[in-house]
Amino acid sequence: MENSNNKVWLITGCSTGFGRAFATTALRAGYLVAVASRKTSDIQDIVDAYPNTALAVKLDVTNTNEIKAAVRATLDHFGKIDVLLNNAGIGYFGAIEESDDAETRRMFEINFFGLANLTKEVLPLMRSQKSGHIINVASIGGIASYPALGYYHATKYAVDGFSESLSKEVGHLGIKVTIVAPGAFRTDWAGRSANETPGKISDYAETAEITKVWLRNKDGNQPGNPVKAAEAIIKVVECPNPPLRLLLGHDAMEAARAKLVLLTKDFDEWESTTLNVNF
Repeated sequence: MENSNNKVWLITGCSTGFGRAFATTALRAGYLVAVASRKTSDIQDIVDAYPNTALAVKLDVTNTNEIKAAVRATLDHFGKIDVLLNNAGIGYFGAIEESDDAETRRMFEINFFGLANLTKEVLPLMRSQKSGHIINVASIGGIASYPALGYYHATKYAVDGFSESLSKEVGHLGIKVTIVAPGAFRTDWAGRSANETPGKISDYAETAEITKVWLRNKDGNQPGNPVKAAEAIIKVVECPNPPLRLLLGHDAMEAARAKLVLLTKDFDEWESTTLNVNF
């Protein structure tokens, strides 16, 4: 991959997993990248490998001051931001009734409000440039839902809805929006990046508990390749007419198509009731 336009990326959550793959792949492609992480020591090796094109940025997306400082540091160093890739996120496993309120609220702060607040901080710049591309990493879990992931799904459905509205608000300003919906990839998401409820309710043994065990056992053996996901995102960035939604992985495609079938079934079977409620 070659890049001659010197686009500047700001990528969050770059210490491991998707974020690390996104950052290193963009840098290899010749882009200028502000590599953000809660601890800059976790990304120093990336910056050391690309001293002329990478900038280490300290960023906890739940900290408003750090959001402002990260955007300012990127602008001071590179002069602009062309691509905002909101990647930072965590998981949480547990049946809805089992789930801990503090943990799920923390997940919302990271997965949704952190993403939203950073987006709002970058929007004035992109509006003034009359250009930019905001890429929000949601999940196939923002389209289709499973047991044990109710609160996680809620954060990703929120990202999806937020991003679709955003695309309709800013498209005429030259700002593009893409929602990335990965399936299962070989990252830390099902490992150290996901907490789970300590308590278990036996009535959920055949639903949420089975899913939790499956997810943990699958960790490290997921079919998705994060580097290929990064290459797909670069393809989207370089496309003059990028998609609003980008599915990543065979499992993501299968789940999304199955959801369409379920939606169509309900819509068709209940069409007369749907249409019989107007004055």
